[in-house]
Amino acid sequence: MNAQPDHAALTTLVNRFFRSLDERRIDEEWARTYLTDDVRTVTPIGTTEGAAATVRHTATALGRFARTQHVATGVLVDGDPATGHATVSWNAVMTHVHHDATLRQRGAGATPLFTVGAHYETDVVRTPAGWRFHEMRIEPVWTTGEPPVLPEEAHGRTEA
Repeated sequence: MNAQPDHAALTTLVNRFFRSLDERRIDEEWARTYLTDDVRTVTPIGTTEGAAATVRHTATALGRFARTQHVATGVLVDGDPATGHATVSWNAVMTHVHHDATLRQRGAGATPLFTVGAHYETDVVRTPAGWRFHEMRIEPVWTTGEPPVLPEEAHGRTEA
């Protein structure tokens, strides 16, 4: 099997996945398009097991911002896609635009953007419907700006 078509398909999977985050189409159809049913995600704000939990987690995380822009670069495919399994990694810059309410809570001088540079490491599997993410790990490398106001902060409580 020629690895070039698989590499192109996996790069397209990454790019469409990132575009879908910015378009806020996070639902069961989204999960079927990008994830295995037993997907595992490890992010700076939590770990999820299963597609339904990942949908809820992703929708909640994105909902903390007015808009986002996710940019992927340097997609690398390791392993032999002919086996139906591969590792796909890439660098990402994720820009998050705060809600006006967040800026008001942060006060004068609050910056409207929270930007994260990260490294994505994923395991993918070929399903009858095409390539899907089976495991996803997001490792932040740097940030600028402040993260969103979380619910516990909004109520004057911060839990350790």
